[in-house]
Order: sequence, then structure tokens, then C-alpha cells
Amino acid sequence: MPETVAALYQFVPLPDAATLAPALERACQDLDLTGTLLLAREGINGTVSGSPEAIETFLAALNGPDLFDGRLDRLECKLSIAEAPPFQRMKVKRKPEIVTFDGGATDPANGAGTSVAPEDWNALLDRPGVVAIDTRNRFEVALGTFDGAVDPGLTRFGDFREFAETLDPGAELALFCTGGIRCEKAGAYLKARGFERVHLLRGGILKYLETVSEATSRWTGDCFVFDGRIALGPALAERPDHPPEALR
Repeated sequence: MPETVAALYQFVPLPDAATLAPALERACQDLDLTGTLLLAREGINGTVSGSPEAIETFLAALNGPDLFDGRLDRLECKLSIAEAPPFQRMKVKRKPEIVTFDGGATDPANGAGTSVAPEDWNALLDRPGVVAIDTRNRFEVALGTFDGAVDPGLTRFGDFREFAETLDPGAELALFCTGGIRCEKAGAYLKARGFERVHLLRGGILKYLETVSEATSRWTGDCFVFDGRIALGPALAERPDHPPEALR
């Protein structure tokens, strides 16, 4: 039976992350969800899967008094469908960062750039002089990316810091990633170093594929996802022609 998959994140101060983790894991297990959620002092990130009703209940409960008590008021969440369960079990992990980058030195709460809605992304790419940058790893870029986007050739996300040294601080940059979390952190890193014209694709590639029609899309190829589906295409349809060994 098809399942609903929720990919979510938010940068938000969670000084009580250690005590939140057990309650969050119990809530997921009670709803028979599977997947992985990461908690850190800087926020929450992860993907869970379950019945449509269970995912709806879980998302409604996230901000309840037993969990985050209203702190996840800017949660980025993308819903899609998996024809088969994409995860084997449920894991809630405590980490220093919700996306590994520089040990937590970069704080997106201090400013990460201008958020651009998916329906406005094409117009931004058409603006003279705009440099689109894919902040994902090189094996993800190999499956698909936006036409004309720069591939920094990253082996791991933290390598973006070295790549940033090659960029012109006066350039107008358009950053994107799978769901928005990596480009938000990369944008915060650039802003802290004096880059003023930084734009971020709101909701990432997944929201763009969901929102923008295939006829007007600037996306070429498929989008790698970190679950059993491997890759998604336009309208977040599964692309079964990418076996795991093809990504090694």
C-alpha cells in the first residue's frame, strides 16, 4: 500500500534537544512511522513515512505541548508518495548539527539570504548575471540539476566552505538543494562573509518539481532522495530506473 513521505526541517534553537528526542521517537513509534529524524541545538531535520492519516496526525502533533510546543512555526515540509515503504525502521538521533557543515559555527538564524518561491525561480535564473549554484554532493548533481547551474564538485557538504573562496562577493547567487536545508546553511555562511545578494530556492528542488509544470521546468534529469525510492522526477513521481549501484 502506498505511503506518504514527509521530508521536513527547520532551523530553530532547541537547547532541550536531548530531552525532546525520546518523546519524539515515542510519538513516531505510536503512529507506526519509519524513517530518520535528527535533532540538534540548531533545529530538526529528517524524513518519515507512514499512512496518510498517521503523517497528518504526526505533523499536527509536532507543535503540541508534548513535543515542540509551538516552536516549529516555520517548518519546511514536503509531502510525496512512495509505492512501497522507503524505510525499514524509525530512528531519532541527537547530532551536533542537523546538516553536517562546520560544527555549528554557522547560524542560519542570523540571516541566510532571500527566499525565492518555486514559481518565481525561473525568472530569477533569467536575470542577467545571476549565478545558480547546486549545493548538493556531486553524485546527486550527476542525476539531475538546473540548466546552466554551477556544480562545485562537492564530495561532502562541508567542502562548500572551500568552494566559497572562489566566488565573487559581489556576484548575485541563486543557491538550491534537495529540500532547502543545505542551501539555507550555505547561504548563511556566505552572508556571514559579506555576500549580500544571496537567493535560496524555498522548499528546494522537491518543492520546485511539485509546483512547476514539466513544460516550463528548467530542471533536467531526476532528483536524488535519501530513501528507498532513490530518485524523483516531475510532480515528485518515483523514477525506478536508478538502482542504488548506479550511484556508487
